[in-house]
Amino acid sequence: MSSHLSSFQIVLTRAEKQQSNASRLFKEAGITILDLPALEINSPNNWNPMDKALESLNSFDWLLLSSTNGVEALEKRLTTVGYGLNTLPPNLKIASIGYKTSLALEKLGYMSDYIPPDFVADSLVTYFPASNIDIKILAIRVQNGGRTFLAEAFREVGVKFIEVAGYQSNCPKTFPKKTFEAFITQEVSAVTFTSSKIVQHTCRLLEKLFGTSWREQLKSTAIISIGPQTTITCHKWLGRVDAEANPHNLEGLVTASLEVLNQKSTKFI
Repeated sequence: MSSHLSSFQIVLTRAEKQQSNASRLFKEAGITILDLPALEINSPNNWNPMDKALESLNSFDWLLLSSTNGVEALEKRLTTVGYGLNTLPPNLKIASIGYKTSLALEKLGYMSDYIPPDFVADSLVTYFPASNIDIKILAIRVQNGGRTFLAEAFREVGVKFIEVAGYQSNCPKTFPKKTFEAFITQEVSAVTFTSSKIVQHTCRLLEKLFGTSWREQLKSTAIISIGPQTTITCHKWLGRVDAEANPHNLEGLVTASLEVLNQKSTKFI
C-alpha cells in the first residue's frame, strides 16, 4: 500500500450498485476514494421489442452484449420467454465487449464465444470471427443515447444487425454530501470516468450544484479516463484528459490513477 498517497482523494464516478469491485481495487492500492453515483439504471419504457426478439432467438447467429447492464437485462427477460442463459439455442453464439461484460456472463454460468482483443467496440467489427457476412446479430443496448457505430459498421457490410433496448440510463438527482464538500474545498485530486454517459451526467450534476462556473471546481483536479471513447467525451465536455487507462479496464484505471497521484506527490517533495 502506498501510504504517501492517502492524503489525496479520488472521486470514483460510477453507475448505481456497480462500485464494489472498483472501490476495493482503489483501496487496496492505498488510494482514498470519494463516491459519486452518476448513472441510474432503469428498465426501458417498453419491453415488447426485446421480448419479441428473444422469442425468435433461433433466427439469430450472434447475440451481442456490450455491458453488464445488458447481461442483467438479458437474464431478466429470458425467463419471460421460456429461456435461460444455459438453455439458449445451440446455434447462437455470444460476443461480449469488455472484461466486465464477459465476467458477468461467466458468473451466470455462460461463456462468451468471442471477446474483442482491445475490449472496445471498434475492435469488435475489425476482428469479428464471422467469415460469412450473411449473418444476423441481435444487440442488447441502452435505450437512450449510446453510440451507433456498431450498427452502422455491420450494416454497411451487409450484416443483419438488430438492436433492442434492454435498459435505460438516467442522471441521478442527488450528490453525496462528502463528495460535494470536497469539491467545494478543492480537495479532489482526480476524477475517474468509466463511460461517456457517466462523463456527461457528472458534468450536469456539477453544473446543477455550482452553476455556469462548475468547471472551476475541476481546475486543479486530474481527469482520468478508462478508454478511447470516454477520453473523447472528456475532451468534449471538460476540455482535457490527464491520463487514460491501459489496458482499458479497472486495473488499468487504478494504474493510471497511481501514476497521476505520484506525479502530484513529487511536486510537494
